[in-house]
Amino acid sequence: MSTKKCRDCGEIKPVAEFWKRKASADGLALYCKACFGLRNASCYRGKRAVQGKEVRAYRRRAAVPEGMKYCPRCETVKDVEEFGSNKSRKSGLSVYCRPCHNQVIAEHKQVKYGGERNFLLKLRYGVTEQEVERMVAEQGGVCVICLRAPAKHVDHSHLTGLVRRILCFKCNGGLGQFHDDPAVLRLAADYLELRGSHARRMRIEIGAPVFGGPDRVRWDPFWRTRGDRLQSARHYHLRQKYGINDEDAKWLLKLQVGLCAICADQPAKHVDHDHATGAVRGLACSGCNTGMGQLRDDPITLRRAADYVEGRLVRTVETADGGTRLSVTVPDVDPATVPQGGWKEFWEADGRYRKETLPFDEELDMPTWVGSDEDGTFVYS
Repeated sequence: MSTKKCRDCGEIKPVAEFWKRKASADGLALYCKACFGLRNASCYRGKRAVQGKEVRAYRRRAAVPEGMKYCPRCETVKDVEEFGSNKSRKSGLSVYCRPCHNQVIAEHKQVKYGGERNFLLKLRYGVTEQEVERMVAEQGGVCVICLRAPAKHVDHSHLTGLVRRILCFKCNGGLGQFHDDPAVLRLAADYLELRGSHARRMRIEIGAPVFGGPDRVRWDPFWRTRGDRLQSARHYHLRQKYGINDEDAKWLLKLQVGLCAICADQPAKHVDHDHATGAVRGLACSGCNTGMGQLRDDPITLRRAADYVEGRLVRTVETADGGTRLSVTVPDVDPATVPQGGWKEFWEADGRYRKETLPFDEELDMPTWVGSDEDGTFVYS
């Protein structure tokens, strides 16, 4: 049987126009899909009318060609490629087309979470936008590590998942490049001050902790490779940018046994140089080289970042009125009272303190922010 007559409209239609029904002898419904929809709609709207409730007007089922799909939001039949995937549905496609789906999701986030940012904060860190704003105000609006840039990025421990503080983009990225390792951060600070193991080895080998740079051509006229033969592109790049040649780079790599001059753990791939003098300090891995750049090649920032990761940088101290506030420097100062750009004096004093103080010289009980109680007060563990 390829056709059947509908009892309502009386038309003879293909069997594909009838729903399946096990109770029927032929396994098909008594009415075609269009009439079946009208019957269901009439019954449903009658029941809702008795309850005193209004419903939208009945929309007759549209005939959708093969490879097309109807979007109920924009009420348009579109190609299936314009719909996202949804494994939970029988068709494997989302209910709405992509533009409408994005609008529905945005509206849902706005109604339930108050916006996209609040949704992401709750999803990733378990905090609200209001809690983040309060933490920023508690810090005086400045990144607790560098004390220079505005605090905009939530930083959390990848080990515990707990929020630590609010940082600037560079400090947050720099911690990630160093894998939150305080030991490597301090090694990088010593490396920049030319007082680490790599600098001592360079002094033994060549009598100076750095070499190359723009001035090399004046005091060492034979530093270029002799001969008229063509060199590699890397050779000319090194010569122009760092004042060394390919042979110098190979010698330095051999001196470092192929490992990073800072962490001594990853392969050395990048030439690191002093941006002020242009002199080459050594070869570093991608993480250490990028991390130092994001932390502004500043030893003070690196040591503060190391103490921050260990929980020794940010402290909670009592105020005269019996409350509490943050302290992020030694000597102590209320971050909320320091004007924008007024951290230089405290920054330099704090840098001297952290350079002279090793991590085990002072035991500090540093709390970690875990949330807020009912009255909005921050709770620390």
